[in-house]
Amino acid sequence: MAREAPPDAFGNTAREYELGRPEWPEELIDRVVGELGLGADATVLDLGAGTGKLTRALVPRFARVIAVEPDGAMRTVLEEVVPGAEALFGSAGAIPLGAESVDAVFTAEAFHWFASDETVAEIARVLRPGGGLAIFWNVWFGETEPPMGDAVDAVLDEAFVRGGAPGLPKVLSGAWRQPLERSRFGPVHEAEAEREVVRDHEQWLANMLSVSSIAAQSDHDRLVLATRLRELVPDGEYRWRIRTVGYWTRLDG
Repeated sequence: MAREAPPDAFGNTAREYELGRPEWPEELIDRVVGELGLGADATVLDLGAGTGKLTRALVPRFARVIAVEPDGAMRTVLEEVVPGAEALFGSAGAIPLGAESVDAVFTAEAFHWFASDETVAEIARVLRPGGGLAIFWNVWFGETEPPMGDAVDAVLDEAFVRGGAPGLPKVLSGAWRQPLERSRFGPVHEAEAEREVVRDHEQWLANMLSVSSIAAQSDHDRLVLATRLRELVPDGEYRWRIRTVGYWTRLDG
C-alpha cells in the first residue's frame, strides 16, 4: 500500500498554492448557500481554510466569516489576501469557537484529510440548531491544452510516486461519508459544476507544486522538480477543464 502524503505539508508551498490553485465556481457556491437557506446576516466558518481560496468567496456573501487554519504559512497568506475574514489558528479536532456559534461550516479540499467521528462531532458542536455543513472538492481534471507532452507526464508521475498518495483517491473512495452517516447530520446532497481554467505556465507549475504528494517532499526535491518542469514546459497559456462537486447536509433537529 502506498504511503500517504501528510496534509500538513501544504504549508511548504503556501505561495504556490495561492498562485496556482483555481477559484471556486460562484454558481455552485450559490447553489449550496441557497439549499442551506443561508442569508446575508449569517455567521459562517471556513474550516481548513488554507490560503482562503473559498474564504474570499464567502466574505461578500455573509455578515461574518471566520477562517480556521492550522498551518501558519497558509494562514499568513490568507490574512494578506482575505482581510475581511477573521483568521484563527485551530483544527477540525479543536475548533476555537464556542458551542452553537455559527450558522454553517464550509470546507474545501480539506474534509477528506480530517473526516472522523471526533471531527464531525466537533463541527456539530459549533453549529447552531439546524446548521449546515458544505463540502467542496475538485474531482476531475481534463487534459491540458496545449498538451504538456510525455516527458512532463513522466516527470510528474515519478514525483507523485516519490511523494506518496495524493488526496483525491481518498475523496473518490467515499470513505469520508462514513463519519457523517454515524452522526447527527441528515442526508448528504450534492451538485456539480464543470468549467474551464486558464493559467499561464508559472500558475500551472505552482498548481503542480502545491499537490500534497509534491508539497510533502524536501525543499531540495521540490526545487529540482520545479527546475526540470520549467525546462520542459514552454512559456504560454494553458487551459483545462475541472469538475467540482459541492455536498451539503444539515444537523437533524
